[in-house]
Amino acid sequence: MTLDHDTPARVLAIYAHPDDPEISSGGTLARWASAGSEVHILTTTRGDKGTSDPNADTVELARVRVDESAAAARVLGVAGVHHLDYPDGDLDDDRSLRADLVRYIRRLRPDVVLGPDPTAVFFADSYVNHRDHRVTGWAVLDAASPAAGNPHYFPELRAEGLDIHQPRALYLSGTFEPNVWIDVTATIDRKIEALFCHASQLADTTERFRDFLRETAEAAGRAAGVSYAEGFRRIVLA
Repeated sequence: MTLDHDTPARVLAIYAHPDDPEISSGGTLARWASAGSEVHILTTTRGDKGTSDPNADTVELARVRVDESAAAARVLGVAGVHHLDYPDGDLDDDRSLRADLVRYIRRLRPDVVLGPDPTAVFFADSYVNHRDHRVTGWAVLDAASPAAGNPHYFPELRAEGLDIHQPRALYLSGTFEPNVWIDVTATIDRKIEALFCHASQLADTTERFRDFLRETAEAAGRAAGVSYAEGFRRIVLA
């Protein structure tokens, strides 16, 4: 098992919904930010369907979730949070989405891009991975390689002054095939506190839920030989 000790200079975490970065890689983002990385988060949807209340004001919910993301970012210590405006549940892996992702990759020029593993669909016999997660994951793969680093993809971005940029690695979370682990022992509490900033999404705010989050990271830590960890499928691109 490989324990990853690298600290990338710049990081872009691309996820579907406002609370996804914290759940998927919050400990890693906090660790890298504390070590000096310039960390950015980009969410592809506005998360406006993140409620089961049929009478909810979804426009207001989307606004609340932007505020929650900002609060979580302060806990994690990230440099910036960016939001696309695609409707929750209706995301398509089309040219528009890929161009938006390439735009951010070329603008922010990350060494490392994080995102959801789109090949992870069925979790045991109780959960089907959200369509937005899968669509975002496929778009991240296509944007990071080859589009961001090839001048013939999205030439209109070069006209905007955004030259090509090739991230050196992808880190895919929520994967069934992790090949690296990040030690988040020092940042597990910040991950949990950042997640708890997303109050609109939490049905359970008890200590029991905090314990569950620690137990999940503890299970990954056993694979890595540390107290708490997050696992990723790392793909080296350059």
